[in-house]
Amino acid sequence: MLSRVPVSSRFSSPDPLFGEVAPEIIEDTLIHLAMENEQHLSMLPGPVGCFREARAVEFIFLLSEKWHLDQPARYQAVELLERFMIKQVEQICTSPRQNVTGGEEGRSQSSLQEQIYDTFVLRLVSCIQLASKLSLHYNAVNSDTAVKFLQSLKYSYTKQELLESELAVLETLQFQINVSTPLAYIELLLEVLGHNGCLLPAKPLHQMCIQLLDFFYLKRDAIYDTLLSIAIENLTPSELQIAKFLIVKEDLMLLAVGIISTSAFVLNPEHWKKVVEHLNCITGITSQSISEFSYAVLKHIIGSITPKQPHRR
Repeated sequence: MLSRVPVSSRFSSPDPLFGEVAPEIIEDTLIHLAMENEQHLSMLPGPVGCFREARAVEFIFLLSEKWHLDQPARYQAVELLERFMIKQVEQICTSPRQNVTGGEEGRSQSSLQEQIYDTFVLRLVSCIQLASKLSLHYNAVNSDTAVKFLQSLKYSYTKQELLESELAVLETLQFQINVSTPLAYIELLLEVLGHNGCLLPAKPLHQMCIQLLDFFYLKRDAIYDTLLSIAIENLTPSELQIAKFLIVKEDLMLLAVGIISTSAFVLNPEHWKKVVEHLNCITGITSQSISEFSYAVLKHIIGSITPKQPHRR
């Protein structure tokens, strides 16, 4: 007769279990994520990345911590808000203009902009709520909790308005809210590294990756500015170079290998080059690109020039 496992023991830790998945499943998942990443990069909207602003990210992280959400939920909330706000901007830019005078068009767009501004915090909370409902480890953030928080900020939203806000986000995103975050790429690559005989234990490497991914989200623009400067060997990029670099900033596979590489360097510099070689073999991303990413992240953590800044050939 099977004994029942206490609920507390089943849900006490959100940490993933490494080494429990069949190699065939890992391979299929890696191929799927790589294809998903390529598709994402081929369809980048103009304002992509503009709404992962540090203050909004920090707001989401702090609120997620207050509500005891797990790591996947907080990253999912950031990405949901980004995708939703981009759609809002696109709606403003493509709003109907037939039979509308210049003055009326200006007032209409101004009204939409004001509406987006006035409801930003409400939408942010809704994105956290939706992300929490995708999580398997913790209870979802209910309407009572969300309304109470908004009221503490002097907002007078009701439960009905909160529900309508969630529905607005869902409809705007066409109910496609369960998309892969950088953490999904990181955890899959850690699984592959383990199967490939990586000498660094997966659990401490995963924990370090989480810390560095948090840091990256908060310093995203500064890190990518450094990475762009390395790539073009110039501190003042042109507008064209900035535009072309957008695809690098949105490459989740590059981000994942960069975070893992940096984590490996922090934990055990002696094994760092071997980890980079493994990541190169798994993803096809060059060792130089991985090293440059690690350099950019470390530069903003401690101002260090190690690992040695790569010289482009």
